[in-house]
Amino acid sequence: MTAPKRRPLARRERIAWTRLARTPGVGSLTFHRLVAQYKGADGALDALPHISKRRLVPPTADAVEAEIEALEDMGARLIASCEPDYPALLAQIDPCPPLISIRGDAALFTKPLVAIVGAREASAAGQKLAAQFARELGELGFVIVSGMARGIDARVHETTLETGTIAVLAGGLDRPYPPQNLALHDAICARARSSRKRRSAFRPVRGISPVATTSSPASRSAWRSSKPPSVRAPSSPRARRANRGAK
Repeated sequence: MTAPKRRPLARRERIAWTRLARTPGVGSLTFHRLVAQYKGADGALDALPHISKRRLVPPTADAVEAEIEALEDMGARLIASCEPDYPALLAQIDPCPPLISIRGDAALFTKPLVAIVGAREASAAGQKLAAQFARELGELGFVIVSGMARGIDARVHETTLETGTIAVLAGGLDRPYPPQNLALHDAICARARSSRKRRSAFRPVRGISPVATTSSPASRSAWRSSKPPSVRAPSSPRARRANRGAK
């Protein structure tokens, strides 16, 4: 699929783009096909009643406007996949998420990135080693990407607050998870001036917080599969025994 030319969206275009992306039954693949076929989100919205036997009903413009305003009240914003600030590595997914919400410094996405993820029930040695990896990579100029989970993820975020970290959240900016990491999430957002992805009342908010970045599960797989390679820290002995038992 040919990527659209990168350009910022006007407010009216952003509302149309978001309405189409929030339409039940329109996933990322269908979204991008419709935008390409009908020369934009406005044309795709006009075509929705005629392209499927299934009734596709987008949210109203007022509802989407309220979502965008709620994001802005949080210090966050929606970024469309056609816009210059959309993360280049995430855009390599085919199809990539049409929208992400972000709180923070989008310039972090232009720096070298390394994803470090690991066990929630990590051993002390595993957490120490992961922190060492993260610290040394940060000192070399890499921004560390992880998923804000307990254990390894939290440890590498904590270690790289000063050098740069991106938190990819599946649940959304308005409901960071797990609760134990709320203070860490706030610290990341405070460092970066914030970042994230939100879906208002229609679906859970998703986002990116660089330093604080949140995003969908598909987005997380993008960080792990793109260059530079990710690093998986050692898990605890108990987790290793469980994995062997599962095999």
